[in-house]
Amino acid sequence: MIQATQIRRGMVIKMNGVPHAVLTVMHLTPGNKRGIIQCNLRNLQTGNSTEERFRSSDKVEEAEIEPVEMEYIYFADNQYFFMNLKTYEQIPVGADLVGDTAKFLQPNIKVSVEFYEGKPFGIILPKYVTMKVVETQVYIKDATAQAQSKPAKLEGGHVCQVPPFVQTGDIIKVHTETGEYIERV
Repeated sequence: MIQATQIRRGMVIKMNGVPHAVLTVMHLTPGNKRGIIQCNLRNLQTGNSTEERFRSSDKVEEAEIEPVEMEYIYFADNQYFFMNLKTYEQIPVGADLVGDTAKFLQPNIKVSVEFYEGKPFGIILPKYVTMKVVETQVYIKDATAQAQSKPAKLEGGHVCQVPPFVQTGDIIKVHTETGEYIERV
């Protein structure tokens, strides 16, 4: 059991014996009243999202999760297939569980798949990924007095702002949490 004030985004807690993933956490202190912790939770069994409030003195049960290092292989029939690097077992993960992280998935990328009671419920990407620029505007030298950024579409469909010297076909490093350009590789 942990204090409600220790709840963090990405944790898995049990409520009434059912695991819930913590999507957002806000600590509110309204006026001279006691502080409350407001959480947006996703039920891992049904997929429904709910909003819960806890007093700072409340205790919640943290669920036991098992992260397993896996390698993304391919996408087929609305499922992403990952291979366990130790047992070489392949498991399918539904597109609804992968969510927005799919735009950063590339074949042979190593990720951490989180399991609860033998079932996958989430994917943790590496902090940075390298991706190929498939579409961007042509750079016009001396077009402005100061450097401007331009949009670039990457191979997974993600669009981010890049410096003007980045061209179509370049390989760039992208931060997976923010989706921002880091550097050209």
